[in-house]
Amino acid sequence: MIKLLRPTKAEINELPPFEGLPLSSITLVDNEAALKLARKALVKADCLGFDTESKPTFRPGERSDGPHLIQLATANRAFLFPASYPAGVELVLEILQSPLVKKVGFGLSGDRTLFRKKYRANLSHLVDLSVTLKTAAKLKQPIGAQASVAMLLGQRLSKKGQTSNWGAPVLKEYQLQYAANDAYAAYCVNQVMEQRAAQVQQGN
Repeated sequence: MIKLLRPTKAEINELPPFEGLPLSSITLVDNEAALKLARKALVKADCLGFDTESKPTFRPGERSDGPHLIQLATANRAFLFPASYPAGVELVLEILQSPLVKKVGFGLSGDRTLFRKKYRANLSHLVDLSVTLKTAAKLKQPIGAQASVAMLLGQRLSKKGQTSNWGAPVLKEYQLQYAANDAYAAYCVNQVMEQRAAQVQQGN
């Protein structure tokens, strides 16, 4: 069991910023060269951080046609796939439906529904860290990305870019970093959880 307490917003705000990936380690997969690089890095991975971004809706009754951006992260790189690039989406669907690659993220029930509706894809070997950490720490409510990063990494994950326009033809640098580090944070949290679980087993 992981003995942790859910931090308050005030406590999270006092933590140092999450040490995410620099822009040089973030690849926007919107061309053939980037696609080739992504395939080489992702298909051989055992575990990937996973997240999606959708353009926010503001009008009553308006429905999102997201996801507009799909993120996958390894131990040292993140790959961002715009939904407008079909070849990239094809690779993403191959990976997300593979039972051989573990995908970890937060609040993934909505993502399952999105991919089923938009792509008729059933995601495989998906681990929702919100639920996993809730169970491990014996808490009553699922734990989101920001609280999980604070609890396990002792850092503050910024959510300032969450409601930006993810359907824009050209994404800004802060959007690229925000999106990449959401997926990368999931990867990092999972690594710490696995390390702690291994330590507990060794101690038994």
